[in-house]
Amino acid sequence: MKEFDSKVTKSILTGIQPSGVITLGNYIGAIKQMVKMQDEFKSIIFIADMHAITVNQDPSLLHQNIRSLVALYLACGIDPEKNIIFIQSENEYHANISWLLECNTPFGELTRMTQFKDKSSKNANFYAGLFTYPVLMAADILAYDVDYVPVGIDQKQHVELARNIAIRFNKKYGDTFKLPEAYITKEGTKIMDLVTPTKKMSKSSENQKGVIRLLDDTASIRKKIMGATTDSGCEVKYDAENKPGISNLLRICASITGKSILSLEEEFDGKNYGEFKKYVADIVVDEVSAIQKKYEEIINSDQLDKILDENIKVVREIARKKFMDMKQKMGLYK
Repeated sequence: MKEFDSKVTKSILTGIQPSGVITLGNYIGAIKQMVKMQDEFKSIIFIADMHAITVNQDPSLLHQNIRSLVALYLACGIDPEKNIIFIQSENEYHANISWLLECNTPFGELTRMTQFKDKSSKNANFYAGLFTYPVLMAADILAYDVDYVPVGIDQKQHVELARNIAIRFNKKYGDTFKLPEAYITKEGTKIMDLVTPTKKMSKSSENQKGVIRLLDDTASIRKKIMGATTDSGCEVKYDAENKPGISNLLRICASITGKSILSLEEEFDGKNYGEFKKYVADIVVDEVSAIQKKYEEIINSDQLDKILDENIKVVREIARKKFMDMKQKMGLYK
């Protein structure tokens, strides 16, 4: 088992969808929070590629995105010495445990899942996996007896389902699972679209000029920041309601430099928007360039495979023991 800091007693599990795209907003709002949590918890992180295939995927692109995402998270500061990082589909016991849990989960309980109702209403030809994936999510969690699962408020229902399934199984077959708790993440600094600063930066935005991806070329990043929407004034002052564009750039700048917004306002007192934008572009390009350099080193070396190969052995054995315990208690052949 990977050696964690002995002072850290609580464990946490995080699943990441392999979209293959990480925006500046994702980095500042989520990944930087994960980097902080890795010092507070025994952390397990997995790439949820089995969840990704509940909708159609291009196989070659999906495979590429999985590797790229792991490398990018490592480049952003996720420490392989402080986290167990693995790819979900490489651990066959997730699916095995999920099936045993599905056979102990009432149909009606799954029909009440909010995200299923929302997604299925938009697509009448959905796959069965869209219906049962909350049980797979429960298997992801329960296999490792973690204490916490970090989720946004919209995902809390999934942790509640995992708890309900665990309670039911424990009552029916004996003590088997630890009951996990939802760790409602306080959203990090919210980064808005550079073109439309009243809406959140999103990889799916219609106008990609407002979106910065961590693997964008630096000339493009600089151009997007210099062309960011501001207002008709000239004062570098934080006012989210009346100056959303400048306020967004101040948030980006504060998040990357560690400076307070007040100190940045004082630093740029009397200076124009062009000077401020150039400063923001410089610090963003420096930050992203460092990430890209690390990313290239990782993706083009054998480091990535070594980390994944080492970690899958650890989690596979943990999940295997849980599966065998479940099999025995349910009366299946052992």
